[in-house]
Amino acid sequence: MASQDASNGPAEVVVFAGRVFSAERGPDAAPADSVAIRGGRIAAVGTRADLRARVGPRTEVVDLPDATVLPGFQDAHVHPPSSGLELLQCNLHDVHAVDDYVAVVRDYAAAHPDRPWVLGGGWSLDSFPGGIARRSLLDAVVPDRPAYLPNRDYHGAWVNSAALRAAGIDRDTPDPPDGRIERDSDGEPSGTLHEGAMDMVGRHAPRTTPAEWEAGLLTAQAHLHSLGITAWQDAWLRPENLDTYLALAADGRLTARVAGCLWWERDRGLEQVDDLVERRARGRAARLRCDTVKVMQDGVCENFSAAMLEPYLGAEGRDAPAAGISFVEAEALKAAVSRLDSVGFQVHFHAIGDRAVRECLDAVEAARSANGVRDARHHIAHIQLIHPDDVPRFAALDVVPNCQPYWACLDDQMRDLNVPFLGPERSRTQYPFRSLVAAGARLAMGSDWSVSTADPLAEIQVAMTRVPQDTPDREPFLPDERLDLATCLEAFTLGSAYVNRLDDVTGTLEPGKFADLAVVDRDLFELVPNEVGDARCLLTMVEGEVVYRAAV
Repeated sequence: MASQDASNGPAEVVVFAGRVFSAERGPDAAPADSVAIRGGRIAAVGTRADLRARVGPRTEVVDLPDATVLPGFQDAHVHPPSSGLELLQCNLHDVHAVDDYVAVVRDYAAAHPDRPWVLGGGWSLDSFPGGIARRSLLDAVVPDRPAYLPNRDYHGAWVNSAALRAAGIDRDTPDPPDGRIERDSDGEPSGTLHEGAMDMVGRHAPRTTPAEWEAGLLTAQAHLHSLGITAWQDAWLRPENLDTYLALAADGRLTARVAGCLWWERDRGLEQVDDLVERRARGRAARLRCDTVKVMQDGVCENFSAAMLEPYLGAEGRDAPAAGISFVEAEALKAAVSRLDSVGFQVHFHAIGDRAVRECLDAVEAARSANGVRDARHHIAHIQLIHPDDVPRFAALDVVPNCQPYWACLDDQMRDLNVPFLGPERSRTQYPFRSLVAAGARLAMGSDWSVSTADPLAEIQVAMTRVPQDTPDREPFLPDERLDLATCLEAFTLGSAYVNRLDDVTGTLEPGKFADLAVVDRDLFELVPNEVGDARCLLTMVEGEVVYRAAV
C-alpha cells in the first residue's frame, strides 16, 4: 500500500524507480520504488502499481527503473563560499604531486598577470616531506608578487617570500599564541604557516569582492546539487558570506536550504554574544537561518595543534606544544557554551583531538547543568580521536557526532603524519563511528568540502569499507568501526537534517514533507561496499523543482 496524502488527485511529478530509501524510522516503512510530488511536497510513496493512478494528463513522469530515490543529502559541515571561490582561483585540489602543484601555480600566475596576489589553495600536507611546503618552490614561479595558498584543511598556508615580506615576517617574528611559523634550521620562515599564523599574511591579501563571493557561492551550490545535496550547514559563515546568502535568497537564487554557523571569536569573550544574537536575527530569509555558533576548539594532528590528553610521540625538534592547543581555555569554553545555550543557540564544535572532544562534552554538560535540558542539538564535528570513556557521553548528553567519514582510512596522511605521532594504542581510538552508534548516539555526516570531496556516496563508501576510495587494495583501518549502508544513508539525510533543524520538513520521504530528493543511477543496496562511490546522481529536486539534472 502507498503512503499518501488525503487527496488523491493527479501529481505534478511521479518518479518511477527501482527502489525508494525513505530514511523513515520504524517498522511501518513499507518497500517502495516510486514517489509522487504535488505542490512541492511528497504526495505519496509506494510501488509503481500504487502510483500509476497519480499520473494525469499534465503529470511529468520520470522513469528510471534501475535508480534509487533518496531524501536529498544534507551536508552537516561544509564551506561552500570559500570552496566555490577556490574553484575559480588557483585550484590545487585536482593534483597531488609537488611538481604538479608548482606547475598549476606557474600556469595560473602566467594566465592572470594583472592580479596583485596569487590566491587559491587545496594542497595536501602529505605531498610534502614532513608536511612542510617551502617558499623557494613558489619563489621560482611567482617571484614578482605575493602568493598565499591555504592547504585543503585550512589549518596551514603555503606562502612565497613576497607574501612574507608583505606581512613583515622574518626570522625575528614571534609565533602567535594560536599558531606557528614553520622555520628552516637557520630560523628563517620556511614558507608554511600553521593555524593563527596564517592570518599574519592572509589579512594583507586583497579582500574578496561581493561579486566574487556571489560567483563562488553559485558555483558551489551548482556542484553540491549535482551530488544530490539539497541542504547544508555552512560551518563558517563570515559576515560577508551572510550578505551573499541574503542577496541570493532575496532574488530566489538560493535553491538550497542552509543553516549558517556564526563564528565564535576566540580572542573575545562573552560580550560577543549580543553581537551574535543580532546577526542571528538578521540572518533569516527564505531557506536560510543562522541559529548556530561555530567554536573552533583545536587544530589538526598533522601540525600537532589538535588538543591531546597525552603528548604527541616523536615530535622532538618541532616548535609545537607537546599536547597540542586548546584554542579556548576549558573553563572559558564552559562559560561560553552555557551563555550561548541560554539564549537558544546550537553550538557546532570543531574538535579533532581527544582532549578537545572531552572539553566540548564537558562544556555541554556544564550548559545543561546551568540551563536545564532542552532540544539544543549541539554537535561535535570531526571527532578524530575520542577517548573510550567519552564515547557513551555523546548519547548521554544528546550531543551529535558530526562525522567526516572520508578521512577514516589508512591513506598517506593517516599513515605518515598521524599514526607515527599518535602511537598504536591511541591510533585505535580514531573515528569510532560504529562504537558511537552502539552507544546510542545519533550520527550526522558532512564532507568538510573543500578539505575532501563533497560527494556523499564517496564518503559513504569509505565509512562502509574504512579503505581509501582511490586505493581499494589498502588494508581496512579499524574495520570493527565500519558502518552499514542504511546507517550511512540515514546519517547523511535524516541525521544531518536533525542538526540542521530541518527534520520536521525534510530528511525522509514521507507524505507532507517537502519534495527535497535525490535520484542516483543504480540500486545502492545491490552494490558491494567498494562500488557505492561509483554511483552518480541523475536528478536533484528541492520542493519538487529540478535544481540538477544529469545530461543524457
